[in-house]
Amino acid sequence: MTAPTSDGHTRKAIVQLLLEGPVTASQIGDRLGISAAGVRRHLDALIENGDAESNAAASWQHNGRGRPAKRYRLTAAGRGKLEHTYDDLAVAAMRQLREIGGDEAIQTFARRRIDTILAGVTDASDGDVKGAADRVATALTEAGYATTTTPVTGPLGGVQICQHHCPVSHVAEEFPELCETEREAFAEILGTHVQRLATIVNGDCACTTHVPLGPEKPSTIRRSARAEATTTQQGAST
Repeated sequence: MTAPTSDGHTRKAIVQLLLEGPVTASQIGDRLGISAAGVRRHLDALIENGDAESNAAASWQHNGRGRPAKRYRLTAAGRGKLEHTYDDLAVAAMRQLREIGGDEAIQTFARRRIDTILAGVTDASDGDVKGAADRVATALTEAGYATTTTPVTGPLGGVQICQHHCPVSHVAEEFPELCETEREAFAEILGTHVQRLATIVNGDCACTTHVPLGPEKPSTIRRSARAEATTTQQGAST
């Protein structure tokens, strides 16, 4: 009777790795210490159920000779089975809030929600934007967003905050304020303007926010972002 329990734990561990982003079968085996055959069995089952999908690796993701290894990730249906039990209730409550208090009430609620999640995050007033982005990612992960940071090189160098799961994505489809206030809060903590490149709501595999690591002084931009947020909150309270 222990085999099904062990099998279930392995399946959950694989789902968690797929949730963190595209990953190869070999990487899954290395992380979990299981055989290639075992990994394939679980991946085949997830694909058959519509919970996972495979894609060919991009050219820049391939090292060495031979055919690039496939990369696996959760589908929208697979993510939808995770932590969305109360979506209908949440949407109904948000609709009532909008009916009672208007759009300003939704904006205020959304901002207070993300402020609570990021309450313990130290900002980038010391100039370490990358470190602050890492702290934001940690706080989001603790709140169920499975978030990582990825350095980006080139003309638009910086760091990308990638939220591989969103526990409120179904609610955000109707209330985009949840997404917009996240962006505002990121900008305030990081002390720089940030840009959303992709969202789970729009069908992307992750919510990706680009954070530039430019010469601008974080404290100056942080004050600007805080002033903008304060103005929004003041408008919502009148």
